[in-house]
Amino acid sequence: MTTEPWAVAIILGATVIGSFGSIYLKRGSNRLEFNLSKLLSNRDLFLGLFLFVFSSVFFIIGLRGGELSVLYPLVSAGYIWISLLSVKMLGESMNRYKWLGIVLIVLGVALIGRGS
Repeated sequence: MTTEPWAVAIILGATVIGSFGSIYLKRGSNRLEFNLSKLLSNRDLFLGLFLFVFSSVFFIIGLRGGELSVLYPLVSAGYIWISLLSVKMLGESMNRYKWLGIVLIVLGVALIGRGS
């Protein structure tokens, strides 16, 4: 089975959506209280959960278009999106080790893609 370009695009899209889900879960966890009314009004928490489920649906659709051994390593792109989004949306900082990690992830995914 060959991996279709549309499947790669859908998987990468799913990683972006899932990364936003992680950001909103983090924001929601900062306001997490074990009080039922406050828990139910925690919009960031529910938005994060929704985005994770939504990204999973895209991931499942994308898996239909190719080999798991090619598509699943693309999930590591989520680490890249999380790093960049956490700077933008959470005010976190990047250092040279984080940038080096991103470069290594990109190289690793490229090597796996080249080997298929």
